[in-house]
Amino acid sequence: MTGVKAEWEKALAKKDCEKLLELFDDYIDTIEDEEELKKELERLKEVVLECEDPYGLAHEIGHVYAHLDDVEGGIDLYKRLVELKKDDPEEYATALYYLADAYEHFGKPDKAIEVYAKLLKHEEEVLKNEKEIALTLANLAVNYDELGETEKAIELMERAREIFEKLNDEKNHMISLLDLAHFHYELGNYEAAEALIKEVLRNPRDDEIEINAKLVEAEIWAGREDYDRAFKALREALLKAINVSDDVFGVVFDTLIDFIEGLFNEGAYDVVAKNMESFAELFEDDTAYFFRAIGELARWKAGDEEAKKRFDELYSKVENEELKAILDEWKRPKLSLSLGL
Repeated sequence: MTGVKAEWEKALAKKDCEKLLELFDDYIDTIEDEEELKKELERLKEVVLECEDPYGLAHEIGHVYAHLDDVEGGIDLYKRLVELKKDDPEEYATALYYLADAYEHFGKPDKAIEVYAKLLKHEEEVLKNEKEIALTLANLAVNYDELGETEKAIELMERAREIFEKLNDEKNHMISLLDLAHFHYELGNYEAAEALIKEVLRNPRDDEIEINAKLVEAEIWAGREDYDRAFKALREALLKAINVSDDVFGVVFDTLIDFIEGLFNEGAYDVVAKNMESFAELFEDDTAYFFRAIGELARWKAGDEEAKKRFDELYSKVENEELKAILDEWKRPKLSLSLGL
């Protein structure tokens, strides 16, 4: 018996949930047979039902089931936890939240809404905790928006916003304003969205809220086809994100890349070319060459043959393989088919 398997079996026998969570990735990665893996997950689920805090392990189990194309196998554990916690109002609310969150996480917003609605009823009639009511309203709003019911999302988020404001919960109040701005943007209500963003940016805030406000602001300017202002908002978000965390930086960077790719697809080469230097200036590594290469690629695609030489020189200086892959994709000619009917 290998060391990790021996530790795993010992932790299972002791129902040591903390140790099982610690060993989870290392042990599960050793199981190559799918049927054996499913049997092991079923064993683990029985132990998780007895954990004092089962949700970390439930989350990991859910991801493995999703990888096996069996999302319901993971959801089943959350459902069983809900049934198990029914007699304790606080624990029941927690279990409902994690079930709804799992549905949301695995792309089932309709099911998430059903569970969040049940949770809201429980909170309003039993727990009567206004902050939790507001948080659940906000979660409902996000899932209604995911289903395309954005007007319903605005109605629910407005209710959440009013509660957060009454409770002087500044952070959640600002987040609700951000979500409302995004919903209004989706409906094309750019003036309403812009007013909400201005309210967020003139209030005390933490860095992540400011960054997200700038991302929504960029959406609004892009919706108005004012791409220079959209780039300016994205630059401000990226500059702030550099000093926050790798995860936040990654979200902003990916948003920027998606925006640039969209402009390339639209043939808006000039606006890309003139905005890339402002991003290159933010970096001292090969990311600077990456953004300058994007600028030259845009000029090349716009018809400047000299830009190809400058692009090739900058491309050779980019060492990061993921960044090079983006440039490789974008420099590839787009195929178009013309059918003579």
